Amino acid sequence: MGIVKAVCISERRGIEKKNVNSAEFVEGFGIRGDAHGGNWHRQVSLLSAERIEAFNKKGADVGHGAFGENLVVDGFDFRALPAGTTFQCNDVVLEMTQIGKECHTHCRIYQKMGECIMPTQGVFAQVLHGGTISVGDEMRIIEKADTRYTAAVVTLSDKGAAGGREDTSGPCICEMLQEAGYRVVERLLLPDEQARIEQELTRLSDGRQVNLILTTGGTGFSERDRTPEATMAVATRNAPGIAEAIRMHSLSITGRAMLGRGASVIRNGTLIVNLPGSRKAVKESLEYILPHLEHGIQILTGDGAECGGKG
Repeated sequence: MGIVKAVCISERRGIEKKNVNSAEFVEGFGIRGDAHGGNWHRQVSLLSAERIEAFNKKGADVGHGAFGENLVVDGFDFRALPAGTTFQCNDVVLEMTQIGKECHTHCRIYQKMGECIMPTQGVFAQVLHGGTISVGDEMRIIEKADTRYTAAVVTLSDKGAAGGREDTSGPCICEMLQEAGYRVVERLLLPDEQARIEQELTRLSDGRQVNLILTTGGTGFSERDRTPEATMAVATRNAPGIAEAIRMHSLSITGRAMLGRGASVIRNGTLIVNLPGSRKAVKESLEYILPHLEHGIQILTGDGAECGGKG
């Protein structure tokens, strides 16, 4: 059980939020009147009151809302909770969608203290059900609203990111994942830039904690094809069998499959698999591997037994 200590909003982004004591939370949007509301996964930001207090003891001397947080809650260490945790406060239901964030510009707190706790200790949520939250209200953790495994789809294409080519592979992957029972929480279209690919794979794995990331494109022989290198760079463990299976199956269709360089790895609790760039190859590959991926994810998340069969 947690107690709400502050409800903060701001009319524009990039400034401190002010405690307004009570606010309306709108389903699928965020807080009415707050600049961070919208149709995205970071509608509401939350920060533990204990973390602010500990930081102030170091000499920060900041009030509620100074870190850009919407809700300050006493009693929860949000950073220790997994993405997908669902909270209820009065009629409001919030689903935690991301842990931490990258700090692109250093705020005045960072300039003074040399650090800021929001990028590492703050979390973000979507509003699943609206209502009003006020200072002093109780917040509790409830059962997850959606227990499906989560997935993200990343298309890598210079031309696609520049608007010069339609992405047909990404939508195909999303459709097949949804038909297989996955919940697709993000779909990205990025240029073939290794550093950017690594950044997004890390964010999706560590911040959003998705169960499965499927990439498409950037696995060929071109100098700009850097998806396998980016994937291997963020890996904590290798899982080569999936990529090998894709190539083996594809070789039964075309000999050119031997030129594919796709990788498959694990980053902490997330499985990352590179798929080819064409819609046809994506469909053929997924039809072959998708029925078996759920078992691997079950083992990775601790939801399933290691292997079936008798000794």
